[in-house]
Amino acid sequence: MSGTAPTKRLYIKTYGCQMNVYDSERMADVLSPLGYVATDSPEGADLVVLNTCHIREKATEKVYSELGKLREMKDARAAEDGAVMNIVVAGCVAQAEGEEIMRRQPAVDLVVGPQAYHQLPELIARTHRARGERLAADFAAEEKFDALPVERRPTGVTAFLTVQEGCDKFCTFCVVPYTRGGEWSRSPQTIEAEARGLAAQGVREVTLLGQNVNAYAGEGGLAALVRRLAEIPGLDRIRYTTSHPRDMDDSLIAAHAEVEALMPYLHLPVQSGSDKVLKAMNRAHTADSYLRLVEKIRAARPDIAMSGDFIVGFPGERDADFEATLQLVREVGYAAAFTFKYSRRPGTPAAAMPGQVAEAVKDERLARLNALLEDQQRAFNASQVGRTLPVLFERRGRHPGQLIGRSPYLQSVHVSAPDRLIGQIVPVRIEDAARMSLAGVLAETAELEPV
Repeated sequence: MSGTAPTKRLYIKTYGCQMNVYDSERMADVLSPLGYVATDSPEGADLVVLNTCHIREKATEKVYSELGKLREMKDARAAEDGAVMNIVVAGCVAQAEGEEIMRRQPAVDLVVGPQAYHQLPELIARTHRARGERLAADFAAEEKFDALPVERRPTGVTAFLTVQEGCDKFCTFCVVPYTRGGEWSRSPQTIEAEARGLAAQGVREVTLLGQNVNAYAGEGGLAALVRRLAEIPGLDRIRYTTSHPRDMDDSLIAAHAEVEALMPYLHLPVQSGSDKVLKAMNRAHTADSYLRLVEKIRAARPDIAMSGDFIVGFPGERDADFEATLQLVREVGYAAAFTFKYSRRPGTPAAAMPGQVAEAVKDERLARLNALLEDQQRAFNASQVGRTLPVLFERRGRHPGQLIGRSPYLQSVHVSAPDRLIGQIVPVRIEDAARMSLAGVLAETAELEPV
């Protein structure tokens, strides 16, 4: 009798952050021994997993909308040929609203919080037997990572690698401490083992993930971990996200100056340029301390590209507070950024704060902020024209003979090049720049500029 499970089709839809992308990959890993093979569409899938994000209200409502469509598919399949489509809601919405999900959408078979993915095979087996738990939201992070298979199957030459989960910062707008729990770090030994396995399968670049990745508490902190991973043969590029300004220590800044594999790109969210708003957000930094930190980082690595997060329309934000945000943006000069209108998240302190800002005001402020940041991004990209940069080619482009890769600064780079260069880091002479990407030509004999 064969031990191979019959093939079943698995569809995973991922919402939100890179952490969720990583978690989706690991869910596919733990389900593979049960015979589940990934498919690109929910139609005809035997198991559908929605890996959800709870950061913004509209994202949550999108999940419920998607569940309504899936219920129709599930009912249609059952009526047509008696086939079963199991529906799983995973991620942060599952953690925060588990019972509510089951109440609002009875078609859901399982609700699985972020720390319970390793239980999926058992939970699905129980569901098939029509008994046992439907809700699994309270497990420790240690259990999750101890139970995940060490071997991963990367789908390209770059990969995400979770090193830290949870948050102890309790920003007043954020649900992460409630949905992901407190800060917890994996051991450097297990991270290194996973990274070595990825490198052995052709991964050239890893992005280290954590809700507060630079709060990594393994021996020596994130800086020591970066230096450790930089010694792995074949692993040529290291990035990390998302950082908190209060955890950006001198050792990590020094690593940016000294570790060649650590890319010159730093995502360092500030959220606002107003000290009054930052205090209300419980960010534990001021606009000035953030600016001094950026100065210190740039002194160590002058060519580093900065990225940030911004929230407009936080409760109590007045015109002067927003103008302070614009002024901070002008002083820093960002290569990229993510911007958001504040939205109430039930259970967070900010949801009950006075001075909620009108949507029309939020819209106007967001448009002005985006216009400034987009100008900065265009200017940064334009500054690369004429330079020769090392580009890691990742995949084919839309046009015949075109490849797409990434610069050290995380820009997408389009080049006419042969497929054999996928997975290679090749010098490219940058000839054109748009807001979101660069274009260039191969310069394999050109001398690379330092990056």
